[in-house]
Amino acid sequence: MRTVDAAGLPIGDEHPPRIMGVLNVSKESPYSPSVFDDPEAAAAYVDEELIGEGADIVDVGLESANKRFEVLSAEEELERLDTAVAAMEASSGDAVFSIETRYHEVADAALSRGFDMVNDICGFADPEMPAVCAAHDAAVVKMASPPDLQRPGAVEDVDDIYDALALNGFTDKTIVDPAFGGWSDEKTLEDDRETFRRLREFRGYGHPILVSINRKNFLREVAGRDTEAALPVSLAATSMAVERGAHVVRTHDVAETRDAALIGKEFARDRVRRDAAGDEGEAVSVEELDVTTAGEAARHIDRVGGDPALAGQAVTRTVEFSGLDPEEIGALRAAVAESSAFIVGDAGTALVVGTPAGLRNISAAASGVSDGLDAALRALRGVTE
Repeated sequence: MRTVDAAGLPIGDEHPPRIMGVLNVSKESPYSPSVFDDPEAAAAYVDEELIGEGADIVDVGLESANKRFEVLSAEEELERLDTAVAAMEASSGDAVFSIETRYHEVADAALSRGFDMVNDICGFADPEMPAVCAAHDAAVVKMASPPDLQRPGAVEDVDDIYDALALNGFTDKTIVDPAFGGWSDEKTLEDDRETFRRLREFRGYGHPILVSINRKNFLREVAGRDTEAALPVSLAATSMAVERGAHVVRTHDVAETRDAALIGKEFARDRVRRDAAGDEGEAVSVEELDVTTAGEAARHIDRVGGDPALAGQAVTRTVEFSGLDPEEIGALRAAVAESSAFIVGDAGTALVVGTPAGLRNISAAASGVSDGLDAALRALRGVTE
């Protein structure tokens, strides 16, 4: 996993989770506490409510991303850029300033006038965007999106989201965003929840991950909360997202989100990274990847040019069978003996440890002994995905 330098702010596994606070200079934006058209008032909000509460990055939006509104043209966004620049210049706080846009012209103008990074909500649908960001040596958030400047984030299937992130490639300083939220009428809350469950897969590109989940519908529905009461579910999800490998959390609730992110980081499993001198004195890096499923393994294997079909051999599962009679345990032991897995225990209870591929083979080999064992083996196949 690479570390991205965003104007001196390192973003990656070996650094604290970064908090991106939100400022909008778009009157149509739905979250009114963050919307300003007066630069001095905007700067005060940035200094007190964002940077003062712990934001590392301030993301300035020029228009609402709500699909109910007409998309602004690049010219219309540029007309609003003066307010964004004035607010940035009036701020006395120390933070990285990001401009949210889909247009390379706006990104170029903003970076030329003092912004540090770009948040591209259309994921390089503008093919000139990566070149502009690279020319400015600027970090850029790339949100998964169709190749259409009018349809940011309107991707439903998780596999399609992953593929959309590859649109027009990556810069050396790209941060990926899997695009949570109701970006299209077709995208369901369950689609977002499935994306969240599979969040580790997006580490497969080797770039840091940003999540924007603050008070989102897919979390609110779980607890039956409206927007005003949704902060607790956002904070719970923030800790989980960081534990699953997210590096930047975009939020309107900076102080609370910062605390939740730090808890997620504290209790995340350490990823082992060691550097040593090779035969010719070159640095040799070893990193334990954060892989828990075959799907996650497939992403990393594909990234380095391997066969994703090998992913079933790249992780292990430990499962417990209980209530087995001697004949059923015997069948299970015989099936395990023909695989690379192992089995321990008896007297009705057994632990089986193996790869998903090995467990699938065991499931096939041990079937047919009894209805009870067959039912257990069908359940076993469910944990091999």
